[in-house]
Amino acid sequence: MQPSLCLDVFLMIRHHKTTIFTDAKESTTVYELKRIVEGILKRPPEDQKLYKDDQVLDDNKTLGDCGFTSQTARPQAPATVGLAFRSSDSFEPLRVDPFSSPPELPDVMKPQETSGSANEQAVQ
Repeated sequence: MQPSLCLDVFLMIRHHKTTIFTDAKESTTVYELKRIVEGILKRPPEDQKLYKDDQVLDDNKTLGDCGFTSQTARPQAPATVGLAFRSSDSFEPLRVDPFSSPPELPDVMKPQETSGSANEQAVQ
């Protein structure tokens, strides 16, 4: 990749029930991404661990080095980054809660299956 051609990557940073949607350049370091998180959640970078697929990300690597590219982290399908915080003397285990499911649609909002005769009766 040419340094002048820095492409955007789109990320979902997940911690428990919190989800942050953000974008960055492939050339952004993991530490710089932690600074973005600090600006939102008010926790310093040294109190954060970022993960990709349960592997801790190295602060000095770029997002591109970690496998986050414009092809793998697109706006319509952002890549997921796990986030864990330091609690007293150690880091909490990584935990990302699943998204909740929407409630079932009320009957009046469900598509109605109609037969030809039902339509004819409604018209009369």
